[in-house]
Amino acid sequence: MTAGHVDHGKTTLISALTGIMTDSHSEEVKRGITIKLGYADMTIRKNAEGYTNEGEGEVVRKVSFLDAPGHETLMATVVAASSIVDGALFVIAANETCPQPQTLEHLLVLESIGVKNIVFVQTKLDLVTKDQAIKNYKEILTLLKGTPYEKSPVIPISAVTKANLDKLFEAIQENIPTPKRDETTAAQFLIARSFDVNKPGTKPAKILGGVLGGSVVCGVFKEGDEIELLPGYPQEKKDKRIYVPIRTKITSMNADGKIKEARPGGLVGIATGLDPALASGDLLVGNIAGKPGTLPPVLTELNLKMKPLKRALANFPETFVENEPVVIGSGTATTIGFVEGKSKGNRQAYHIRLKKPVCAAQGAVMAILRKASNRWNLYGTGTLI
Repeated sequence: MTAGHVDHGKTTLISALTGIMTDSHSEEVKRGITIKLGYADMTIRKNAEGYTNEGEGEVVRKVSFLDAPGHETLMATVVAASSIVDGALFVIAANETCPQPQTLEHLLVLESIGVKNIVFVQTKLDLVTKDQAIKNYKEILTLLKGTPYEKSPVIPISAVTKANLDKLFEAIQENIPTPKRDETTAAQFLIARSFDVNKPGTKPAKILGGVLGGSVVCGVFKEGDEIELLPGYPQEKKDKRIYVPIRTKITSMNADGKIKEARPGGLVGIATGLDPALASGDLLVGNIAGKPGTLPPVLTELNLKMKPLKRALANFPETFVENEPVVIGSGTATTIGFVEGKSKGNRQAYHIRLKKPVCAAQGAVMAILRKASNRWNLYGTGTLI
């Protein structure tokens, strides 16, 4: 994934690497910032001159990118993106003092969620002098000193002129390895996007089912598999909102081309037999897909053992007040919760009532945001007990 302060060049970098502008939604284009998760794929090749993303050469790796927003009010989306990635390109613009507010916030998010492999990318070299670039580079090194990322590479580039991109490809290859995945357990797919791909005016006979975008985290999905989505879709029943599990079939899959099987790693588009209206506008984001009867339980209440960030101890009260609202990031789901007090079975944990349910197994680590100075700030993580 990409991370970093708003307007530091994350989307422009992804465009230079993949040829795809990920901020294609109308509101994003109008405002000039990424609001939703965007994603794109790239093939890294190696030839006699080094690593490249175009031309001839041996294919060494295919990489999927999630472009996460940098704006502070969209931090929950960053948390959601962090749950399905193996590493990050952390973008820091050379034409601004480092660190900027969301530079620190994103770094804390990645550390708290457990993203260990990061390549730092110093962007916008085409906008600064050599002396300015060196000064900013030293600021980046100072920022990283004493953090888990102190020895991570910092690669200066220009996404506009594509200068030094070969060194960035090399850094990705050497510092963000493809992890070993478990393909033997029950398959799970975290849904980060959902779409209606039909154009207005499509004839009923030619309407395609809803499409799910996200990542397989374990197991294997095959074309034709029956799948279940949890927590499901909200319905109003007797003045109460309930969530109904969704069942459908995989009609086709795409990962930089048609595939018959989807395995862990990378981003996958899964076409289904769902009514496309159910999937339109990211309505299914936060659901988990799997074989019926194999997914974790759907929870409306959580008992979380909190682990605050060191910085959070200075910014927040030591304890939560009764009915304090918090934002919970679980997988690709984000929901509001209300702290009801200490858990009865474990006084080190808090009992939280959720506004919207999540699908999660015991031991799951969730991001916790608390409100301070009228905005949501990352507090730390909570482990489900």
